[in-house]
Amino acid sequence: MNSRKIILDCDPGHDDAVAIMMAGRHPFIDLLGITVVKGNQTIDKTTKNALHICQYLEILVPVFQGMDRPMVIASPPTEERIHGESGLDGPVFGPLKKEAEELHAVGFLISTLMASKGDVTLVATGPLTNIAMAMRIEPRIIPKIEEIILMGGSYQMGNVTPAAEFNIFADAEAAFVVFESGVKVTMCGLDITRKVLCTTDIVKRMSTHTNPASKLFSDLMSFFIESQKRTFGWEGAPLHDPTTIAYLIDPSVLTLKEAHTDIEIRSEQSYGRTNCDIFHLTNKPFNSNIATDIDVDKFWDIVENCIKMYSDINLNEYTL
Repeated sequence: MNSRKIILDCDPGHDDAVAIMMAGRHPFIDLLGITVVKGNQTIDKTTKNALHICQYLEILVPVFQGMDRPMVIASPPTEERIHGESGLDGPVFGPLKKEAEELHAVGFLISTLMASKGDVTLVATGPLTNIAMAMRIEPRIIPKIEEIILMGGSYQMGNVTPAAEFNIFADAEAAFVVFESGVKVTMCGLDITRKVLCTTDIVKRMSTHTNPASKLFSDLMSFFIESQKRTFGWEGAPLHDPTTIAYLIDPSVLTLKEAHTDIEIRSEQSYGRTNCDIFHLTNKPFNSNIATDIDVDKFWDIVENCIKMYSDINLNEYTL
């Protein structure tokens, strides 16, 4: 299988961190760069977190700092309840040496896509502000995007309001731009990400591999499990963002259904809702593939295989 060229747009975030780990070494993925957006935490913190992850795991890709606020609305609160004050509480990293690139993330998206042959996939695991801004500034990139695979939305219940999932709620206007762009969109929403709960048994399973990825996963998930239990009462933590990378590695892990998805940007109560016409009740053309189910066992096998790929790096205590 040929590797797919991707740009990972994220807001690390515990689950984003696992997605970076999975994409960083897998032979099916050619990670061109990481673009960072304000989401789970401020842009300075999410950028710092992305740099720490890459430095610790020796992922040698450029990191680009992006948008520090949504396109239209005021910035919603950050998510200390789930991700802690740093946005990546749990691991205690050593001195940070890796630096973000000078080029803005939106500029990197535009320049990379314009120079491509239309073979670059965008994987978004945070608010869609960077991607939507790039589309608005340079519409010629739109036909250059092979696919957008995103973690966000839900055709059922939200997690930040009854209607909306956090990544879409944080910048619904950006999501509107993306879903209306005409690009093939694959949506990994809460409907399937809530099925891949990382429990203490999963942490024990991944801890048997004594390498830096295993240690990072264990330290991240130990905090994440506790914060999810405290906030939602769950015994495990939904590993939302890595579902996008698992799908890239093995598309059979997801069950998809074509649908038309509208993004609600006008309602006060339902702002940010992804209205997915799963039952084809309207005559609107399909603009999205909605994940409706996930093979949970296969997903954890994929995560474990990605962790194993870091076995050639010496285990250390976050001090590189």
